[in-house]
Amino acid sequence: MSKTTRATLALQQAGISFTVATYDYDPNAERIGLQAAEALGADPSSVLKTLMVEVDGKPACVIVPSDCEVNLKKLAAAFGGKSAQMMKPADAERITGYHVGGISPFGQKKRVPTLVDGGAFAHERVFINGGQRGVQVNLDPRDALTVLGAKSAALT
Repeated sequence: MSKTTRATLALQQAGISFTVATYDYDPNAERIGLQAAEALGADPSSVLKTLMVEVDGKPACVIVPSDCEVNLKKLAAAFGGKSAQMMKPADAERITGYHVGGISPFGQKKRVPTLVDGGAFAHERVFINGGQRGVQVNLDPRDALTVLGAKSAALT
């Protein structure tokens, strides 16, 4: 497993301080984010999942704690839209250039509007997918917000 991905390269180019953690990815896990937290020995609320969504038919990215579910009404409102839905996996892979289970908000092929759930900022450091199944980057959530040009909102 390579620890260098488009995501880690994007973080390096942005001058963001981060470390890489790897774990044995279980494609059969019921909830992939929770499986990652358990494998890393981390608090599930500090392991953030990257979800690709559509708001009023337009692609967007949301980052939320792995132990939470996104409230689609709050999500749509946070983007100034009327409706939101999860993006189909094939569309998410095409837009991001990553495989489901390895989708990172960093280094995506097409940059889309991004929101980070406010719960992420309860931690000094969080884990976010590093662009490959079984690879997580550990960084300050405020740095993630900055490098992504993202905004924070209550999404759960």
